[in-house]
Amino acid sequence: MELSFYKYQGTGNDFVMVDNRQNIISKNNTNLIKTLCDRKFGIGADGLILLENADEPRVDFKMVYFNSDGRESSMCGNGGRCIVAFAHFLGIIKDRTVFTAIDGLHEATIEGDLVSLKMTEVERVEEKEDAVFLNTGSPHHVVFHKDVASLNIKEEGAAIRYSEAYKKAGGTNVNFSQPSEEAVLRVRTYERGVEDETLSCGTGVTAVALAAFATGKVSANKVKLLTPGGELFVSFEPEGRSFKNIWLTGPAKQVFKGEISC
Repeated sequence: MELSFYKYQGTGNDFVMVDNRQNIISKNNTNLIKTLCDRKFGIGADGLILLENADEPRVDFKMVYFNSDGRESSMCGNGGRCIVAFAHFLGIIKDRTVFTAIDGLHEATIEGDLVSLKMTEVERVEEKEDAVFLNTGSPHHVVFHKDVASLNIKEEGAAIRYSEAYKKAGGTNVNFSQPSEEAVLRVRTYERGVEDETLSCGTGVTAVALAAFATGKVSANKVKLLTPGGELFVSFEPEGRSFKNIWLTGPAKQVFKGEISC
């Protein structure tokens, strides 16, 4: 069949988007999804996202996210921002929306290329000896380092992702962060499912911002995150050791559209 698709990117985190309201693609077709994400034999992307009809009232659409390995995965923050831009392009929404994803309901607003996405609340931040762990819709291990530019992210990230500490939970995403100036953090991320560094990770920068606040590395409740793919902003309200009203903001752009035989 000929499959119509769209390509979106949010600070270099790129996704194949498919309007699946007519159930064109089976969510169980792991091989097809993996092939579509392949940068040599398919379209090429960090993940694939299906936009589907929501089952709940007063919800505009449903987001179904797959990593590039073809498997359905946990929440993707940049993917969430990109699907909001896609829904706006399709005329499903105007300047604001409520949609559902694997981790529940999300609010979002869009103005031009700028999309703000409300993330799930974070109830617990676990401080380890040399790192911080928390779940921002996806699990994230955060390491603060004095020079993230010098790190081999694929090698060091994989060592943590596949370590015994996370083996039972199916692994974790790994973020390396360096404070740059007041309320500004540099971030590089190793993403499970992609099994490599990505140019940006939305749930990852959210985790870094909250971890930095929890450990006293920043004191502001709005943080700028500098990723290899561009700038993102995270704002939040601390409440004891938990966080609520968390918003991830940054650009989300359509790159191209096309058709592929599959």
